Amino acid sequence: MSRLGDLIKLLRGHRVFIQTHNFPDPDAIASAYGLQNLLNGFDIPTTICHHGRTERAATANMISAFGIEMTTDEELKDMTEEDYIINVDSQKGNANIRELIGQEIACIDHHPESENSSEYLFKDIRIVGSCATIIADYYRKHQLPMKESVATALLYGLKCDTNDFTRGVTQLDVDIYSYLFPKSNASLIRYFQSGEIEYDELNAFADSMRNVEVFNGVAFVYLNFACADAFIATISDFVLDVNDINFVVVYNHRDDGFKFSVRSELDELDAGEIISEALKDVGSGGGHKSMAGGYAYEDSLIGISIDYHKTIQNLFLNVIDKIPRKGIDVNAVSNPNEVFPTDEYN
Repeated sequence: MSRLGDLIKLLRGHRVFIQTHNFPDPDAIASAYGLQNLLNGFDIPTTICHHGRTERAATANMISAFGIEMTTDEELKDMTEEDYIINVDSQKGNANIRELIGQEIACIDHHPESENSSEYLFKDIRIVGSCATIIADYYRKHQLPMKESVATALLYGLKCDTNDFTRGVTQLDVDIYSYLFPKSNASLIRYFQSGEIEYDELNAFADSMRNVEVFNGVAFVYLNFACADAFIATISDFVLDVNDINFVVVYNHRDDGFKFSVRSELDELDAGEIISEALKDVGSGGGHKSMAGGYAYEDSLIGISIDYHKTIQNLFLNVIDKIPRKGIDVNAVSNPNEVFPTDEYN
């Protein structure tokens, strides 16, 4: 039986919730929405749930345009210990997902496996550009009918998480793009993308650029104002586009610590591994080779030095400086398979 067949067999006869990571982004929402529609076709009703707000206008526009029903954990009044939960675009035990009362029995994700992943009865974890890629692959492999709204949402999620196919792309992502594009509404995607930076963030965006410190291609940006997680990620992507910067650490003060967003454009500087090692004694972090996130507790940082900015820089640079850097040889990329690896994730 296929992976999808295994999942359907597991879910039958149970009340099912699809849980995204906290403060869900377009990829998480699209993946949950695509999975919900897929399971509806097998007479398995589901509820999409999450913790936190949907923070961006573009994300809210997508939810509204497709009528996606998103339920916050505070609104879940009747979930029981017998209910089944599918974690989508995250894994149990990670810092970015709140534990709910139901049973986390399944996981569909594109991040590296966590130490808790062995506890799932079903898991489909593949290192691809987006979780939407995996959901769309179910439709493609099993030739399932797909609504235009589902194709559009999945394609938008794929574009967002790969930063328009410039980050973490595999051959499967390219194949899925070709599969989704003719089924989707390109005008809607352009509409969603037009709201990715909001008007009231422009001044904050400009202020952020004044707080950039660079050490041998590694940029540190402190955002000294209240902002959403998605804005931190936007700053990370923007700074990485600056010439001669190939690794970016952006951080923002929260109630008891600092939220981090990290980006890398060098294969040898694995963002997920670096943030995990850098923050292991003061918090936690993880993610992909090119993009990662984490959290550090203020008390732990000040315990090292009252100058927490310098402490943060040293924590990352002490890890990065031990890694030989080859840089990017633009003349060496002559084979498209070097940009889009041909690994198949079946």
